[in-house]
Amino acid sequence: MGCISTKHAKHTPGYEDPKVLSTETTCEFILANAIFFTVSEVEALYELYKKLSFSIIKDGLIHKEEFQLALFRNSKKQNLFADRVFDLFDVKRNGVIDFGEFVRSLSIFHPDAPEEDKIAFAFRLYDLRQTGYIERDELKEMVLALLNESDLFLSDEVVEQIVDKTFSEADSKGDGIIDLDEWKEFVKKNPSMLRNMTLPYLKDITLAFPSFVMNSEVKNEDVAIQ
Repeated sequence: MGCISTKHAKHTPGYEDPKVLSTETTCEFILANAIFFTVSEVEALYELYKKLSFSIIKDGLIHKEEFQLALFRNSKKQNLFADRVFDLFDVKRNGVIDFGEFVRSLSIFHPDAPEEDKIAFAFRLYDLRQTGYIERDELKEMVLALLNESDLFLSDEVVEQIVDKTFSEADSKGDGIIDLDEWKEFVKKNPSMLRNMTLPYLKDITLAFPSFVMNSEVKNEDVAIQ
């Protein structure tokens, strides 16, 4: 498969051919009910990636500070939710997100991505210690982080009530932990748990960068990969 011309651009570290990435998101990364980014959409994501990866540390890689700035522009405080999302995007576990990781991970947040994949990602988000199940204190930490993100302040008593109610509903086996099967059932009954798992603009990502797409060197017949 040929590469897109690079004569007009100096690519960042971790750059991968948009044609290859668009094919991979179809066939390999999203395994069930596959969705895809077209070549032009991956190119548009590269423009977004460059903006993020040069926003603070100008090395062409997304560092945690840059990632947090992108998610929470009006906040300089550390946020557990942002940290967890960053950790899951950082597949190579090297402290930065390269372009390939960025595209592959964003596929989960596409409006057309399968709900099952979003549920599984959300489960990993709450599984702070990566044990394969969610404990009550992990759930509480994430609830506090999400409240902090929304600047919603609740009393300790109210927070405990929320956590107790949520955990008791999700822990259908009553064994003090929430496994993936219990999580799936809980989320299907409470779809609002997935509201942060979809980024609507990914549906029309090329519209965010119309001038870039119009100047793309990729011919229209090369864009759609079935």
